[in-house]
Amino acid sequence: MLKRLLALSTSAVLTMGILAACSGNNDNANNGAATGTASAPASGEAASVTINMFTASPEYTDAFNAYIAEYKKVKPNVKINLEIMQADYNTVLKSRIASGSTPDVFQTTAGGDIDTFAEYSADLTNEPLAAAMTDAVRSNMSSSDGKVLGLPVKGNLFVLMYNKKLLADAGISAPPKTTAELNDAIAKLEAKGITPFANGYKEWWVWKHIFQHFVDAAAQDANMSAKDLVAKFIAGETTFKDHPVLNDNFFNFIDLTVKHGTDKPLERDSNAEVSDFASGKAAFMTGKGAWDEEAIKKIAPDFQLGIAGYPVSDKADQALIITGADQALRINKDSKVAKETIEFFNWLYTSDYGKSWFSNVAKVIPPIKDAPLPNLDMPKQMEEILKTEKSGDLSVNYSLDTFHQKFGELMQAYIGGSKSKDDTVSEIQKAWIQFGSAQ
Repeated sequence: MLKRLLALSTSAVLTMGILAACSGNNDNANNGAATGTASAPASGEAASVTINMFTASPEYTDAFNAYIAEYKKVKPNVKINLEIMQADYNTVLKSRIASGSTPDVFQTTAGGDIDTFAEYSADLTNEPLAAAMTDAVRSNMSSSDGKVLGLPVKGNLFVLMYNKKLLADAGISAPPKTTAELNDAIAKLEAKGITPFANGYKEWWVWKHIFQHFVDAAAQDANMSAKDLVAKFIAGETTFKDHPVLNDNFFNFIDLTVKHGTDKPLERDSNAEVSDFASGKAAFMTGKGAWDEEAIKKIAPDFQLGIAGYPVSDKADQALIITGADQALRINKDSKVAKETIEFFNWLYTSDYGKSWFSNVAKVIPPIKDAPLPNLDMPKQMEEILKTEKSGDLSVNYSLDTFHQKFGELMQAYIGGSKSKDDTVSEIQKAWIQFGSAQ
């Protein structure tokens, strides 16, 4: 339950962070109010409504502001204040909820965190926006008792990105699908003076994006679903040593990326990693996904971008791309403007503008039916790959971000040399039991 997680937060962190507000006038920042307001109308006018929206997706600031501006044309009486924070977002959100200042709209991860924040979330099961979601995305937005409690920020794609030109220059005709092919590719790249890997290991969240590919493979080897395997870790019923793909292959892969990667990986954040990759300093980029294509193309418009699954084992069929929705917006069920907020998102997820917004404005993989894919390389390649291969399971959704953050911190300590592999594995297993589930 969230009450357990709230005990971990601190109100002091409320003074931290840079807030980005729509139109430079954020009611949250100005008066501390987190829930929206509705003002009495003048004669013949609709009531003035203010919706406060708190998110952790700065990469979509312009896109969010675009749909806010468009909705102003539809509902001139509705003002939407957009507040964006990335660093310390989770801690700040929990602090606001604990203080009774839950925003009208807030962002969490999907999957297990749907249950974590269930008591604060409006039930959207029977709303048009829920019917508009694809089946897979709707599942990601649903609680354990089947209620739709979240809105997908976007569909997502998690892959190992590669620079087609650099691989071709090294005589590599296709991205590696097995560990042996990966080792061969590393040797060929370095023989040409090309650094194999760009890493952003300063970020805790890149680790979960890599790890989930190995979790999927371990689940396949154990003849169970990724969801069931994660549940066994959370229950303390299995260990890394039971799954060589996790105990050996995952750590071997990380060791390779550090040994054959860009310098000072613990000092490289997401932006630095994208810059390294886009400027041709490395052939592969780890831990990232579809949201990075726009940033890459801004740096290098003619960049030849390729996507592949991670080579997690000696089985080529386990090198899968992963698709799904891992981020959710939630509507505060106790908001004074919950009705107006739900109306706004029904418009976004069902209108002609909304269908085009995902593809043409946000340029993301639409999480709703009957919407075109954006005119970008990664979604196009995803569509082609999925014609002949299945998608991997979005297994990050089966644990909470409290676990994933601890996992990332432990992996940072491992590559920094302050923890041994055995100690790291032991502490990851303990963290999975302590933080892995909303129950």
